[in-house]
Amino acid sequence: MNPTPYLWQYLPLLMQVLAAILLGVGMVAASWFVGRHRNTRVKLDAYECGIQAIGDARGRFSVRFYLVAVLFILFDVEMVFMMPWAIIYRQLPHITGSRLFGFWEMLVYLGFVAVGLYYIARKGILDWSRDKADL
Repeated sequence: MNPTPYLWQYLPLLMQVLAAILLGVGMVAASWFVGRHRNTRVKLDAYECGIQAIGDARGRFSVRFYLVAVLFILFDVEMVFMMPWAIIYRQLPHITGSRLFGFWEMLVYLGFVAVGLYYIARKGILDWSRDKADL
């Protein structure tokens, strides 16, 4: 009895990846061959909501925009930790021996999140009405 070599077990995965790549390349190539290629000035002009573009597209954004984006991601990721806990909350007595242990564990975690939220509120990151020089 000859066992299947280890690398042969990845053959279905390799075939699926190759099929996806070939499908993508095939669709792009087919659209290039079938599509019309008439590049006019109007067709190459930038379009957004039917309004002509005015000014430079490389405008500067406030640092607050990026800070709020990072904070949104940070507090959104907290759900990644809370959802599994909420799903298995009823089974916690069987896992840890006590439901209160899981409750206090989550309360400590939410305490850290609340301290972080208090810190960013004290720093004024979420206050958009302040002057830009304050940061």
